[in-house]
Amino acid sequence: MINWNDVDTVLLDMDGTLLDLHFDNYFWLEYVPLKYAEKHSISLEQSKLELEPRFEQTYGKLEWYCLDYWGKELDLDIVALKREISHLISFRPAADEFLHNLKERGKEVIMITNAHHDSLSLKLERLSMAHYFDKLISSHDYGYPKEAQAFWYELEAAIGLNKNRALFIDDSLPVLDSAKTYGIKHLLTIQYPDSKKGSKDIGSYESVEDFKHLIQA
Repeated sequence: MINWNDVDTVLLDMDGTLLDLHFDNYFWLEYVPLKYAEKHSISLEQSKLELEPRFEQTYGKLEWYCLDYWGKELDLDIVALKREISHLISFRPAADEFLHNLKERGKEVIMITNAHHDSLSLKLERLSMAHYFDKLISSHDYGYPKEAQAFWYELEAAIGLNKNRALFIDDSLPVLDSAKTYGIKHLLTIQYPDSKKGSKDIGSYESVEDFKHLIQA
């Protein structure tokens, strides 16, 4: 799948790639609507009906990933709510082994995530993985989500990225499309980002079921 001799830099998404997307899906689709319903004394069904279009309006924009934005919009302490269910934060299969393997191979390993800094901090606190990375980059550092071409040019300027010798792994097709347009040579997606759901649409991209396949490559 990957010729490691052609790769110097490995760019890794966090949620749905290294970490099980179940935490985030459950949080936004069930837990936030539940807490919003309790706050406004409405049913969970009504809460979901109210929140769904508000969420949809921000998909693919930096606001969708911004905990400060949703804290103000919904008048909820989003970070505190995430902490209440932080026991659900977990690695995808063999993700931590894969990170260790990349360091053994001598690759430059960089996390690039759309996650807000508070969400990133919580996950780094919950799981021991920061030491595997040469850099941890949130799209909030640049003011553009990974879906935008501007993000990639900001990244290139910041780290001196050689896109011809870079591998990028992400579970989001719009993000991968953006990376492809920018010119990242090696791209992979994730077949099962949420352990509680089935296979996702992988488009035209090669996919990883779990990271053991890449460790053995």
